[in-house]
Amino acid sequence: MPANMDQTVIGIIGMGLMGKMYARKLSAAGWRVHACDMRDKFEALEQEFSDVPRIVIYEDGYGVSRSSDYIIYSVEAEMIDKVVAEYGRATKKHAIVGGQTSCKAPEVAAFERHLPSDVEIVSCHSLHGPNVDSKDQPLVIIKHRASQKAYDLVRNVMSCFGSKLVPLTAEEHDRITADTQAVTHAAFLSMGTAWRANNQFPWELTRYVGGIENVKCNITLRIYSNKWHVYAGLAILNPSAKKQIRQYAESVTDLYKLMLGGHKQELEKRIKTAGEFVFNAAGKEGEPLLLSDEVLDQFSLGKVPKERTPNNHLSLLAMVDCWWKLRIVPYDHMICSTPLFRLWLGVTEYLFRKPALLDEVIDIAVEDNTFRSDDLEFTFAARGWSDCVSFGDFSSYRDRFEQIQSYFAPRFPEATRVGNEMIRVLLEKT
Repeated sequence: MPANMDQTVIGIIGMGLMGKMYARKLSAAGWRVHACDMRDKFEALEQEFSDVPRIVIYEDGYGVSRSSDYIIYSVEAEMIDKVVAEYGRATKKHAIVGGQTSCKAPEVAAFERHLPSDVEIVSCHSLHGPNVDSKDQPLVIIKHRASQKAYDLVRNVMSCFGSKLVPLTAEEHDRITADTQAVTHAAFLSMGTAWRANNQFPWELTRYVGGIENVKCNITLRIYSNKWHVYAGLAILNPSAKKQIRQYAESVTDLYKLMLGGHKQELEKRIKTAGEFVFNAAGKEGEPLLLSDEVLDQFSLGKVPKERTPNNHLSLLAMVDCWWKLRIVPYDHMICSTPLFRLWLGVTEYLFRKPALLDEVIDIAVEDNTFRSDDLEFTFAARGWSDCVSFGDFSSYRDRFEQIQSYFAPRFPEATRVGNEMIRVLLEKT
């Protein structure tokens, strides 16, 4: 195996947003890159990268597989088996192969099924999106079937991202990503679905502007501005994710029923028991909050009102209830957390570790009907996404996602800009 940049070629099969980000980062660091996407994108890709040094675009994965020393499959999780089946047999002898999918169980199974036995397997996963600076973000590296020499080469290649390299097994990766991403995505997908069902652009309503509401709006739009398959693969192909998304829907439904029924004492006991498990048992009492009022108020898509409309924050209450029911302590996985997860944990912590605010939220949940119709649609949405994931239906998932995506599309550029700044400020604190 070549040991230096001049002799080593990095192959990338799949030039979506993450594939392109990888190609540009590796090229800028001095690595030679051979890359491809689907055949009908060859000419456009060749033109796009014509002025980028050290990147050669191939018509298909056969050329990339035959010529590269470390090959990264950067394709949709549900397509990994099909793509590896087509190009895996052309893999250069004694090469290293890995993948960049969000769910490693099908990825590793595809590699074991279709790659020659002399090929080594070292996978990776950057736990952030293509528009987030990779510096100091978690980058998982999985030594599945490889010598120490091959593993060290991959670590050397990945060092150019400036990320925190996290060694895990494929099984550990899938469990942790389910814990940190699956329910987070489900919550924001459900918010977007509910707002669209009510024909709302939340930043135009004073009750959804300022503080915690800023995070909800920004992250929801950030998720819907991405490709649907980024979230579908993790949710549908990861068994742990299915269980967690189902529990989130159940938590939303249970808490909403308690609110509707006016069962304040039962609601309060359940919420505070969940909060005790997630936050106090984790030893967070007395530690500074991840997010402050000043940080939360900086990032609004609308004009912050002088007085905020109290909100019962069903989505946040259900998140902590879900973690409690599944016995998940989110702080245990901070080393592998995405920026979105840290923001979401930050706002749940902000609510649960401020006793007066939590008491106010519980009162509002039972006594105030302002958000009842919003919460009804949110409950429908959470159950709908859970059903979609449980059925394993990629087509339905895509249809649901893209319908809501088109509704919010006009505000994506501003939301991305504000969201990037929000993430930057958060990373300075964590």
